[in-house]
Amino acid sequence: MKLDKLLQKITYTCVQGNTDTEISSVIYDSRKVTAGSLFICIKGAVSDGHRFIPMAIEKGATALVVEDDVSVPENITVIKVENSRYAMACISAEYFGNPANELKVIGITGTKGKTTTTYLVKSILENAGHKCGLIGTIEIIIGDKIIKASHTTPESYMLQQYLREMADCGCDCVVMEVSSQGLMLDRTAGILFEIGIFTNIEPDHISPTEHKDFDDYLYCKSLLFRQCRHGIVNIDDKHADYIIQQATCDISTYGFSEKADFHAKNMQLFTQKGVLGVKYDVDGKTEMSVEIDLPGKFSVYNSLTAIAICHYFNIDKETILKALKYAKVKGRIEMVKVSDDFTLMIDYAHNAMALESLLTTLRAYNPQRLVCLFGCGGNRSKDRRFSMGEVSGKLADLTVITSDNPREEDPLAIIDDILVGMHKTNGEYITIPDRRKAIEWVIRNGQKGDIIVLAGKGHEDYQEINHVKYPLDERVVIAEILDIMRNS
Repeated sequence: MKLDKLLQKITYTCVQGNTDTEISSVIYDSRKVTAGSLFICIKGAVSDGHRFIPMAIEKGATALVVEDDVSVPENITVIKVENSRYAMACISAEYFGNPANELKVIGITGTKGKTTTTYLVKSILENAGHKCGLIGTIEIIIGDKIIKASHTTPESYMLQQYLREMADCGCDCVVMEVSSQGLMLDRTAGILFEIGIFTNIEPDHISPTEHKDFDDYLYCKSLLFRQCRHGIVNIDDKHADYIIQQATCDISTYGFSEKADFHAKNMQLFTQKGVLGVKYDVDGKTEMSVEIDLPGKFSVYNSLTAIAICHYFNIDKETILKALKYAKVKGRIEMVKVSDDFTLMIDYAHNAMALESLLTTLRAYNPQRLVCLFGCGGNRSKDRRFSMGEVSGKLADLTVITSDNPREEDPLAIIDDILVGMHKTNGEYITIPDRRKAIEWVIRNGQKGDIIVLAGKGHEDYQEINHVKYPLDERVVIAEILDIMRNS
């Protein structure tokens, strides 16, 4: 492919050489450069691609995209841009033939609810006969192919490659999580989303390597609504007005507010044989009565978002209701059947904010006991350990403190940090450092009417100890424990 074709959507200066150069591949990792490559120099938090120009040229790169002035042999074409990340997104889209134009791309952004909502939407669309790809925190799904995810929103080159594969395998739509980092770093540049969704926003991802402050975080979330045809916004969120004011697309709203285009009312919680669920009615642009086997008010928001999205696809109510009833998301309030007497669930809640939201939601079901099993990761902030211990101590009737991913730290030292927060409360607790043994203990000691939460691991299927990832899928662990109990 000619370089000038790859560059047609960006503003650039050809500093050296010419744009009639034939390009064999687009590369942003110098280790993967081959003869005829276009090497894009990306400035990252850890390294700067400009440092690897000599290696790229030695491996056969014939053209470079740079932000800085560089000195290279005269036979190398040099393209200078203001933002090489933005340039890479647009170049990648051209390189893969603009696959987003062949798909209806649905993007979901927000602090909470992105992952669950993507799976709900995928379930409904596929029940309605669509072939839907998925890109998210847990995995990328392309037909029968499943790829473990390393970022919520992949780097732009990989994102375009996934979209190309989806279009080629017959997908007509894709639902994807769009992180604030993905928007800030231009990973989705060059994509016109059919629908953009804003779920909610709370202070999160504020750090020197993420967002400098909450205003920056909010601004980055709003960017999605400048590159989509239709927007769907949670009107109950106090920052919804900002999102709507900044939007360049038409907007529909959802929530419990009667002003919402899709509004929920008559919410009822229910419990039956170890399953927690919620019922509610939808009014506004569509009317239906919904029942889902997922707990709490946030499940209403997630399912209502899916309903609003699928309204655009003219999907019939029966299909929507059937898909919502049976949709499950790995590691997100995932109920695992253990007993008719008590409820056991796995959830990814791995910080104080998520744990507080989860435990508060489950409290509304008036359990006999609310039991919370969790640990904290090593090589991470001690403040998270203190705050999670305090949250569980206040909200759970019994906390089982165990190990998560200790990484290079002593698991017992991490537990001691959690106890600092726990001791600020009067909460009852026990410590069982071995996570498998801790899970076995809560199952064997479950009582009628209990709600038991295994928090922190969620979809993860490993435990990281001293740079080694050991297999630990809590679903497998539970099955093994139940098998032992049946045969003992």
